Amino acid sequence: QVRLVESGGGLVQAGGSLRLSCAASGRTFADYAMGWFRQAPGKEREFVAAINWSGSSTAYADSVKGRFTISRDNAKSTVYLQMNSLKPEDTNVYYCAAPASATYYDFATAYRYWGQGTQVTVSS
Repeated sequence: QVRLVESGGGLVQAGGSLRLSCAASGRTFADYAMGWFRQAPGKEREFVAAINWSGSSTAYADSVKGRFTISRDNAKSTVYLQMNSLKPEDTNVYYCAAPASATYYDFATAYRYWGQGTQVTVSS
């Protein structure tokens, strides 16, 4: 059983920064890719960023490219999402997720394990 626990969400003004963390347990962390998604009430879960098992390859949604950075520390079994130049439209619940493989994907159905989510609110 893989357990994912996000932290680092909160309230920030537009233009500010936050760093989300996701601590994983229950399986060898370096064996699998990781992803971040976000979801607003009444909307579908949206891909944000993903990283492969080693951290050598990443992918981003167009809406966050150049502002967000995903990274991982396999020694700490943790994946991060550094969010800069935040906008009010980035307000969402952010989830980290793990697929069943070392390869990442940009769609939610490919991910087997999910955290509980952390709220990010950006005020204008």
